[in-house]
Amino acid sequence: MKTPTIGFIGGGRVTRILLQAFANKKINLLQASVYDTDKETAKLLKKRFPDIHLRSLEKVASQHIVILALHPPMIEETLKKISPVVTSKTVFASLAPKINSERILSILPQLTKLVRLIPIAPSVINEGYNPIWFAPGFPSDEKEVVFQMLDFLGTTLEVEEKKLEAYAVISAMAPTYFWFQWKKLVDLGVEFGLESNESKEAVLQCMYGALETIFNSTMPPDEVMNLIPFRPIGEYEKEIETIYDKQLKELYRELTS
Repeated sequence: MKTPTIGFIGGGRVTRILLQAFANKKINLLQASVYDTDKETAKLLKKRFPDIHLRSLEKVASQHIVILALHPPMIEETLKKISPVVTSKTVFASLAPKINSERILSILPQLTKLVRLIPIAPSVINEGYNPIWFAPGFPSDEKEVVFQMLDFLGTTLEVEEKKLEAYAVISAMAPTYFWFQWKKLVDLGVEFGLESNESKEAVLQCMYGALETIFNSTMPPDEVMNLIPFRPIGEYEKEIETIYDKQLKELYRELTS
């Protein structure tokens, strides 16, 4: 596949994830350019991916595909700055929740090819599950180009715009809810006498199997959760559920307000 020119506004975590996913698949990064306000961040990105080009904001925003990889508080100011160079030919992808298409188009009224994507961190190893929304009337040939590019990240699913924030909370951010727990189990396994690779493999295979059992078996969730009679942290389950309710519902309200 011939990679179109692509510009990343923001050189932080999400841009690193996407560039690494492309690099894993030997995609030519000579067509990629990046802008970041922090010169040190840009230099580190260039060191990691030497084929990319570090360019001005205006130059990056003039590429065929422009990816806005900024935190929501920085977006509107940046959109105003690039408004003169974004055209109806630009394929413009915003990776941020909260800032919806209506707000983006109010600043970039000339934009017709708007995309919103909520990427997930496992895309860094090409195992992502990334919901995407296309503006009405998005050209089918351009949509195919976007899908081909995102295939390198893992699974991409087209969804309604109003569902993106829900995916952000229960999917894109979900690894942070579990990674520290899985690491602790691995550490405990080593403490209990397993080799590090043995402990990692045990936790990995257990998690795979547990997810398949609760989601893909014919048993209802309550029956699945009763397959193991001894639940060492069972007395804390309600407390953990309360934390989920409080923190994640509050987060969702913030993203949708």
